[in-house]
Amino acid sequence: MTQQRGDLGRELARVAIFAALIVVLGMVTIPIPGGVPITAQTLGVMLAGAVIGPRLAPLSVLLVLALAAVGLPVLAGGRGGLGVFVGPTAGYLLGWVAGVVVIGLIAHRGRLTWWRIALGTVIGGILVVYLCGIPVTAWVLGLDLTPTAVAALVFLPGDLFKAAAAVALTLALRRAYPRAFGSRGSVLSAPVRAV
Repeated sequence: MTQQRGDLGRELARVAIFAALIVVLGMVTIPIPGGVPITAQTLGVMLAGAVIGPRLAPLSVLLVLALAAVGLPVLAGGRGGLGVFVGPTAGYLLGWVAGVVVIGLIAHRGRLTWWRIALGTVIGGILVVYLCGIPVTAWVLGLDLTPTAVAALVFLPGDLFKAAAAVALTLALRRAYPRAFGSRGSVLSAPVRAV
């Protein structure tokens, strides 16, 4: 019983830490026309999926979204409140939940390698998030889907950079502090392969 409480406490702490990381990374933003700012917040989402996996990472994202829903300024640029869930970024926010699941499923399938993390962050952290975000942005702003998708390409270089940063940071964290990965950190005692 004490072991289960300790495990639950560690898991809740990991969820809270990654929720806080997502919030902190959202404080640095570059506003652009069209209502969707450039932010480092998606790096936090990518890291949550890559480090704490498909079971806990969605809880971190949902915690951030719940805090935003009650009005706390936890989203990019200090935004919060129910209005963000009907604005042009609403689809991206909901895409984070699906995205971290996909990132975690790919990155944590088998041995944790750089290419699994990279594949997960690109598919889950970029493709899935875009597939959720672009249609909602088009609908909210009353634009056609194709021009909205083309306009979203301005974010792609930055998101690819964030995916690369997530790979490097995840591998560095795995080497420096394997316990951050939960039971996976102790089960996989062998060093992370670079290939």
